[in-house]
Amino acid sequence: MNSIILIALELEAPKMSQWNNVFFTGVGKVNAAMTAAKLIERYKPERVFNFGTAGGITVDGGLHRVDKFVQRDMSCAGLGYSPGQTPFEDGVILGHVHDIEWETGKVCSTGDNFVADPDLEIPADLVEMEAYAIAKVCQDAGVEFHCYKYVSDQADDDAAEEWSKTVSQGEPYFIRTYMTYK
Repeated sequence: MNSIILIALELEAPKMSQWNNVFFTGVGKVNAAMTAAKLIERYKPERVFNFGTAGGITVDGGLHRVDKFVQRDMSCAGLGYSPGQTPFEDGVILGHVHDIEWETGKVCSTGDNFVADPDLEIPADLVEMEAYAIAKVCQDAGVEFHCYKYVSDQADDDAAEEWSKTVSQGEPYFIRTYMTYK
């Protein structure tokens, strides 16, 4: 299998659930990392794609390619680390395994919480719950990583209701994008 596609929930891609290279990780960083690691070990893909929904911080609806990843719920400032930085590791931002333009590209903030607070200051373009973990596993395994997120809500007071209404609407956009890689 040259590439695998990781998605948190079947709700996000019901038609793609029948594809033989689509796998569902479950919600959150731990589930995503465990699933990604197992599947990379088993299938040894050249590329891993992550598709799913995200809350928009600086971007509105639609499908967005994500090139940089931070984990918003890592906080060890008392040890002298920047917000989002894993202790005893360099840097805060994790980038694609392949070459990227660091001055451009969307930043995704991953955390194990559903963001629904318009007053929360998050230095990212999108928020979700799995991409950082998958990116880190891919980086460690030396596997090319591509991430596309469909903005299902604006990470505000209406986020849960909007997500419920739009959870599967990004699937056709991702399918068209994915087909350009084949």
